Amino acid sequence: MPPAAPPGKRCLVAYATRERQYLWSVELSPEASILDALIAARAAAGPSLDIPWDSAAVGIFGERRARADPCADGDRIELYRALRGDPREQRRQRVARERRGC
Repeated sequence: MPPAAPPGKRCLVAYATRERQYLWSVELSPEASILDALIAARAAAGPSLDIPWDSAAVGIFGERRARADPCADGDRIELYRALRGDPREQRRQRVARERRGC
């Protein structure tokens, strides 16, 4: 009987827009990194989606990570969208409008 191949790992790659959430389940080698997972998800997604694969910040379960960091079996690797504005400044503007009664 031939020796069993080393088990790989499965990860979920996620990206969300305001309208939709995209999820790709990828199978990776045991030594794979976040970058490897992104490459596999990009291949599965196809070229028609406008996703910032190369420029978006990435993380695992909400914690920012580097693309070279390893990922573990079952990790949810997330691509983060840039904020449309500074949340503090948006809050200041909202409070100012409310105080004016607008």
